[in-house]
Amino acid sequence: MLSRKKKTPNLERLNKVVAAARVNQDEREKGYREQALKLYPWICGRCGREFAGKTLRELTVHHRDHNHDNNPTNGTNWELLCLYCHDNEHSRYIEEAQYGSGVTPGGDHEDTSTHQPFANLEGLLKR
Repeated sequence: MLSRKKKTPNLERLNKVVAAARVNQDEREKGYREQALKLYPWICGRCGREFAGKTLRELTVHHRDHNHDNNPTNGTNWELLCLYCHDNEHSRYIEEAQYGSGVTPGGDHEDTSTHQPFANLEGLLKR
C-alpha cells in the first residue's frame, strides 16, 4: 500500500513570491505615476481640485479601463484623480458590475423604466 503524505506549502517560498510581486507592482506603479504626472496637469479630473507640494501624494492615477497592466506611454488609459474621486470611481465600477446601473460602457444611458406616469395627464385634466 502506498503511503500518502500531506504536502504542506512551503511558506518561505510563498512569502518570497508575494514579496517579489509587491515590489514589482510598486515599481510598475511608480513608473506610470511619474509618467502621468509629467503628461497631465496636477488637477483631479473629476472634482477639479488642484494639487502641489505635499498634497500631490493625494493625486492618484486611475486606469480608465480598470486594467492596471494596460499602461501605454502616451497616457491614453490614465487620468489623474484625487483619492476621494478615485475611491468613488472604483465603488461605482464595482456596483455596476454587481448590480448593473443602466449605463453602458460607452457612457450612453439605457432606458431602465417603461412607466410613464404623466402619459394620460392631458386626458385627466380635460375632465
